[in-house]
Amino acid sequence: MSESRLGILGGMGPQATQDFYQRILDRTDASCDQEHLPTLIWSDTAIPDRTAAILGGDAEGCYRRLLEGARLLERGGCTVLAIPCNTSHYFADRLQGDLSIPLIHMPRETVAVLAAQGRKKVGILGTDGTIQAGVYQKECDAQGVRLLSPPAEIQKLVMSIIYDEIKRGETGSREKFAAIDRWLRQAGCDGAILGCTELSVYRTYHGLPDYYLDAMEVLAEKCITACGYPLRMV
Repeated sequence: MSESRLGILGGMGPQATQDFYQRILDRTDASCDQEHLPTLIWSDTAIPDRTAAILGGDAEGCYRRLLEGARLLERGGCTVLAIPCNTSHYFADRLQGDLSIPLIHMPRETVAVLAAQGRKKVGILGTDGTIQAGVYQKECDAQGVRLLSPPAEIQKLVMSIIYDEIKRGETGSREKFAAIDRWLRQAGCDGAILGCTELSVYRTYHGLPDYYLDAMEVLAEKCITACGYPLRMV
């Protein structure tokens, strides 16, 4: 097997980190312990809220905390880094410049999958920070994919599922998600990005159709292959 070691910078939130590692286990084609990917997980729950930091808080302090965690994993012998938090990818290119190991860029990889699938007009479901900072807009523009952001009343439902429910240990409201789904389809989207790892957790609890591309699932697959391990087909 490869000498690779995966570093996961998590804690944003902790439930999403746990869900992400479970996906790595589930998607690795392994029949015993020794065939799984060596992994270091640093669940730094003290990282400031990324949305608050980007939209007017201490963005520099948030960046320094992320870099500190990434360097901790780098010193721990990790050869590939993953951050299962979409909003934090506002800082991803800057982080990469300050690291000597590759950081797998979750939004970039996700939009590349969308483009390969031939999707032309997709909705983005994520935090206010992810949307207002243009984390996915930049990647969609580069791939020629049209990106739609929800109107204010729908975005409030998205944020409520993330912050009022999943981050508090609940499973998330099907009724709220149904209203989000109606907006996406009425807007003529041919797909949508689950661009927040709490929404990925929602998918784990409830299941969602292939209309929704789960960024955390894309990241898990890329981590496995980047480390030289085989994917389990599903």
